[in-house]
Amino acid sequence: MIKKIPVTFLLTITCLVCTLAACKFRQKVALIVHHAKIYTVDEKFSVAEAMAVNEGKIIAIGKNDDILKQYESDSMVDAGGKTIFPGFNDAHAHFVGYAYSLKEVNLVDTKSWDEVLARCSDFEKKLPAGAWLTGRGWDQNDWEVKQFPDNTKLNELFPNRPVIIERIDGHAAIANTKALKLAGIKPGDKLTGGEIETRNGKLTGILVDNAEVLVYSKIPAAGKEENKDALLQAQQNCFAVGLTSVNDCGLDYKTLEFLESLQKDGVLKMRMNIMLSDAKENYDYAFKRGKIKTDYLNVSSFKVYADGALGSRGACLLQPYSDKPGWTGFLLSPPAHFDSVAALIAQHGWQMCTHAIGDSGNRTILHTYAKYLAGKSDLRWRIEHAQVINQNDFHLFGDNNIVPSVQPTHATSDMYWAADRLGPVRVKGAYAFKQLLDENGWIPLGTDFPVEDISPFKTFFAAVVRQDAKGFPPGGFQMENALSREQAIRGMTIWAAKASFDEKRKGSLENGKLADFIILDNDLMTCEPSAILKSKVLATYSGGKKVYGK
Repeated sequence: MIKKIPVTFLLTITCLVCTLAACKFRQKVALIVHHAKIYTVDEKFSVAEAMAVNEGKIIAIGKNDDILKQYESDSMVDAGGKTIFPGFNDAHAHFVGYAYSLKEVNLVDTKSWDEVLARCSDFEKKLPAGAWLTGRGWDQNDWEVKQFPDNTKLNELFPNRPVIIERIDGHAAIANTKALKLAGIKPGDKLTGGEIETRNGKLTGILVDNAEVLVYSKIPAAGKEENKDALLQAQQNCFAVGLTSVNDCGLDYKTLEFLESLQKDGVLKMRMNIMLSDAKENYDYAFKRGKIKTDYLNVSSFKVYADGALGSRGACLLQPYSDKPGWTGFLLSPPAHFDSVAALIAQHGWQMCTHAIGDSGNRTILHTYAKYLAGKSDLRWRIEHAQVINQNDFHLFGDNNIVPSVQPTHATSDMYWAADRLGPVRVKGAYAFKQLLDENGWIPLGTDFPVEDISPFKTFFAAVVRQDAKGFPPGGFQMENALSREQAIRGMTIWAAKASFDEKRKGSLENGKLADFIILDNDLMTCEPSAILKSKVLATYSGGKKVYGK
């Protein structure tokens, strides 16, 4: 007689077998992140709970139960409900310049010329005899006396040491007499696209735009090890604020090769889109070698300069500055130069990215681009900053798919004095991020660091809230051009990737894309505005490997 086996027993065995089978056939992966709030920044801006990563890429993303049932890993990250975003991508920065500035005197947030001098004096104590004293970050607009200083006190403090210290925007500097003599600069010297300031027949030390190069070209280059150390420190600073990718705007090919060697050695893990500078040797090198595309390096564009900066009144305006009658600024090169390089870049199918601040500078470049783009295309030629636009010119972005690459913190840094420079009507076309966004439906965001702070949280805050950290101005600065939170995040991730033709491999957390992501202590999409600037990065991952955090 065969005894019947209880149904409950059979069900138990069946469940056990299924469970064992499920365990046995779960796919082994390098990393699983679960119990998180993951903003994927996909087309629908959907939110997931978990993801599986293998060989540096996301292979599955979705619900906790689905991921944990299908995958196993020796590396499990329980996010504890924390927020995850794609790694931030700075669409416009100067990574190498920032790195090298870490070796110089920091003059950011100085409140007077005397404070600048005091910082320089303190910094000089650790310099060897004969070394140049360099620095960056002063801004006369932050001082009670809002005029350019002269170098009288610099000469008194440093009679035998060459000194040049740059304004915050990088478009003006002041040098002492020792540095000016080494550069061979004399009163009355003139040059295209720059200004050597004189007063009563004497050099004041102020050098604007192209004039700066005359002095900087005389500074001895640092050694490779010193530069390597600076770059790795800059990289760690970027990872600490959630940056996994940067666009470095304007490097020579020798610097590119140095960065490439560090990436090949595995020490430089920052993903970089490098724009080569507008110079013949860079064009020759680039077109001979061709475009570069690796997991860590993208080189397919050139950086050109149309004009200077608004803060130093080098930006080229259609009408005179409201606070300097008769002065309109200037282009850094004749219009024919921009036309010739646009023709060359178009011929080789590369991307042109041009710095343009003033409405005249922007108009010149917009019309130059339109000539070669001839309407809609996917060449993604960019205008870097697109800061002051005449209302009659906005349509040229949309008509020709020209990409405005903007830096929201410029708006909140300049808002105290921008109307003084531009007047109440013209300023309405400045820092017009939403109006620019509407032209093409997307807009990449950056910081321009070290001109501004490297923090993406400040970018987000400036784009959305358009106030400073103290809540000024009440209600926000020209809020009709604020971005929504979703638009700001897209601008810092997928749209920044798109601006360098990288949107298919990074910028969102989707199957098949690079596992570049950050874990935050705060939810930028729902937190109070006052909490945005207090946000902290708990961990940063590049290619599924932790590069920052405990």
